[in-house]
Amino acid sequence: MTISEKVAYLKGLAEGLNIDTEKSKEGKLISVMIGILEEISMSIEDLEENNEALGEEIDALSDDLADVEKAVYEDEEEEDDCCCGGDDDFFETECPNCGETLVIDESILDAGVIQCPSCQQKFALDLSDDCCCGDEDENDCGCGCGCEDHDHEE
Repeated sequence: MTISEKVAYLKGLAEGLNIDTEKSKEGKLISVMIGILEEISMSIEDLEENNEALGEEIDALSDDLADVEKAVYEDEEEEDDCCCGGDDDFFETECPNCGETLVIDESILDAGVIQCPSCQQKFALDLSDDCCCGDEDENDCGCGCGCEDHDHEE
């Protein structure tokens, strides 16, 4: 039973009691209280309808946002599908002293020298456009990284 139905039931009970709402102070009070309850129940129904409509709008916006995210992040995933797994901002290299794989950013790459955090040895970075796996005879992978796709792991 909704609030409006409960208020209507209460109003019917009050009318069934034949309370004099014109001369009796208690009758006037009950009549005013029932009127206020009717207004409150109508306001609550309006709020519930608005809440439902807003929920539907939020669902629609959420679906639209999911479509936008899919379009935006799909493009990023396609860029990251390079066979060498490279990211434009970070690069991987191996320490010639200890063999540790290091991930460096562009600022360190610009400096040309890196200190290995494992063995603490400094070494110059090889900035040549050689393929990541050393096999330069194959066709370019097409991703624009200068690497060559060899259908095998790096």
